[in-house]
Amino acid sequence: MKVKNVLSGVTLTAYSAGPASTGKDVGDAGYGITASGTKVSEGRTIAVDPDIIPLGWWVYIEGIGFRRAEDTGSAINGKKIDVYFDSERYANKFGKKRGFTVYVIGPVKPSAD
Repeated sequence: MKVKNVLSGVTLTAYSAGPASTGKDVGDAGYGITASGTKVSEGRTIAVDPDIIPLGWWVYIEGIGFRRAEDTGSAINGKKIDVYFDSERYANKFGKKRGFTVYVIGPVKPSAD
């Protein structure tokens, strides 16, 4: 797999679409919609600093898998990634994890070919 960049020492946190992470409830304008305009999806969506990882680009996070940079957040600066989970409870339980290696791939997700 060809990569554009390798980031080491990345910190991971987690968020959900709920009020604890976003301040929005079901029914509020923009609930579950990312900064790039996509609907959040567990197993795909991450929030990034777009100066580090461009929105729309795919990454591979060791121990987590392939994710797409679809969102941003006021606390997401530098080498920090917020991983989206449907469950607010699980996102809170995830905590803060340090020292991950992230492979920045580009706008096209690699195929299994």
